[in-house]
Amino acid sequence: MQEPQAPTPFALKDSFGPGGLFLLSVARLMAIIGGLIFVGLVVMSIISIVGRKTVGFVVPGDVEVLQMLAACAAASFFPYCHLLHGEVKVDFFTHNLPQQTLWRIDAFGSLLVGLFGALIAWRSWAGAMTVKEAGETSMILAWPVWIPQAFMVPGFALLAVAGGYMCVHQLRMAMKEKP
Repeated sequence: MQEPQAPTPFALKDSFGPGGLFLLSVARLMAIIGGLIFVGLVVMSIISIVGRKTVGFVVPGDVEVLQMLAACAAASFFPYCHLLHGEVKVDFFTHNLPQQTLWRIDAFGSLLVGLFGALIAWRSWAGAMTVKEAGETSMILAWPVWIPQAFMVPGFALLAVAGGYMCVHQLRMAMKEKP
């Protein structure tokens, strides 16, 4: 007779409750929006590069737009990645530990991720408001710089929520696991 296998991180989403599934769907939507932003940036860059080399046409401020929107798009991926355990983990020293201990270690890591997300969301918002007060704009397009900085905040705030959720969820998984 074969022993039941311990849940893998990829099976975690199967044990999410309604709140976790809602959080996962919001994070998935944010990741899709971030992906679409990146696709738009790639199309804009291709048009600008090909236009520059062939007919002398350049998308005005293409580098500015790329810098501003890439940061917003990248921030939108973090919550979804954390909920699905998509981070790079080095488990060289821990892979032989009991599953219950691994859940506890992962819970602590998720707590740190949540705290990090909250800190970065707070400081991103504070930085955006400081730049807004200063009236800083981009050099070529004269876009207010604070707006794309503020657009990073939802991704980091959702990362904070995802980290907190995963911490509690993983502690529950540790309590269910037989020692």
